Amino acid sequence: MQWSRAAAVVLLLVALGVGVTKASSRSSTFPLSTPCNAPALAAPYTGPLTVRSVDSFGCVGHWAYIWATVGTGVQEIGVTEVLHYDAARGLWRNASRVKYCNHHLLPAYVQLWGCNSN
Repeated sequence: MQWSRAAAVVLLLVALGVGVTKASSRSSTFPLSTPCNAPALAAPYTGPLTVRSVDSFGCVGHWAYIWATVGTGVQEIGVTEVLHYDAARGLWRNASRVKYCNHHLLPAYVQLWGCNSN
């Protein structure tokens, strides 16, 4: 009776060991986390309307919003933009608020903060 219990425990430990090995080898295929910080979200906005400061931002998965100040002097203005993370290129891209906000295609948090201001 004790030998059968010992054999069962050994088989269970081997099965768990194999399961852990397979799970860990699969986890290496997951993509790196999406960077959700002010510099990463401001990066797409260059040229005459370069982001000068970020007042607020937030991310859910591959979607984000940014409240920022662009321009300088009398041309300075506060803007709200929605962004989508392009995983293939590893960078954020501006997303059309008309397309994504008007059709409620965003996660609720991004929809709330990215679509309900200026």
